[in-house]
Amino acid sequence: MEREGPVLETLTRRLAETPEDFLAEPRIGTAGRVHTDAVVGDLLRALGGVAPAAELARFAGADAARDRNQLGVTQVLCWLLADEWFRGAAPATAPLLALLRDEAGELAAQAAAGRFVSDPDRREELARLALARLGYRPAGETLAQAQDRLTTLSSAERARVLRAARAAEERAREVREALVRKAAQEAADKWSRE
Repeated sequence: MEREGPVLETLTRRLAETPEDFLAEPRIGTAGRVHTDAVVGDLLRALGGVAPAAELARFAGADAARDRNQLGVTQVLCWLLADEWFRGAAPATAPLLALLRDEAGELAAQAAAGRFVSDPDRREELARLALARLGYRPAGETLAQAQDRLTTLSSAERARVLRAARAAEERAREVREALVRKAAQEAADKWSRE
């Protein structure tokens, strides 16, 4: 996030105006309309890169229940990254593929693909995450501001914090139960000595 990127509002507006074609059902097997692997390939070519066929095959999907939402998020990301600003910036292929594959998977675990178009906070999260993973921050923001806002909006970070809080509560419950058992044992030992 060292380099300054585009104005954030431009990207969130673009996401709000995502065409239905990018929201259509990803093709998995014989079901669905959009060949996500072809969309990714077209995006990479438009941004000046090329991906090996093996990399693109990862965007074909094999299991509809597992892959549908992730491919949907990938399609929305492709629409966002096809913006004129990204064409001029020409980001490297490796981080683009990681964003479209790995980050899309994390986002898909948190929300349906359509929410990254319809929900203002999810639009901002997606735009900020895309910029951050490609090494940019929104125009007019300092690095600290951009990182803070991304952390605040991150549904993956929120889920991680909730998991950590649940784990801490579970540990605290186990400690309380152990202390109660120990106190009961000590009381029983004292009673038996007397």
